[in-house]
Amino acid sequence: MSNHLDDNCIFCKIIKGQIPSFKVLETNLNFVFLDIGPVSDGHALIIPKFHSNRMDEVPDEHLAEILPLAKKIANAMGLENYNLLQNNGKLAFQHVFHVHFHLIPKPDAEHGLILDETRWPRGEPSKEELAKVLEGIVSRL
Repeated sequence: MSNHLDDNCIFCKIIKGQIPSFKVLETNLNFVFLDIGPVSDGHALIIPKFHSNRMDEVPDEHLAEILPLAKKIANAMGLENYNLLQNNGKLAFQHVFHVHFHLIPKPDAEHGLILDETRWPRGEPSKEELAKVLEGIVSRL
């Protein structure tokens, strides 16, 4: 188990077994459990066994396993429609400051994650504006 856990973090306490959880599965690098405030039945959280507030702080070996775990769980639940959600920072609606990925089943229009497509903030930048953004990103890779 990673020695990079925080004694004051609720998710680190779950990883260490200090707080009970509805564990779905566990690997050497990650831990998966059911959300106790689910948006829909089967709503699971995938968390690295490495404490960090933001995804860009998590070692790549933990992150490399997360999508295959999400796929495995989605397949085990027989999901056709689902959301995989990960928030970084308070403005992005992160509430627990330990990186976590939500796997949220979407069984129908009324259950699961509800997004209002009419309110999705969609810009219309010019090709020149997009090229400038792209240049800024690529120059820092």
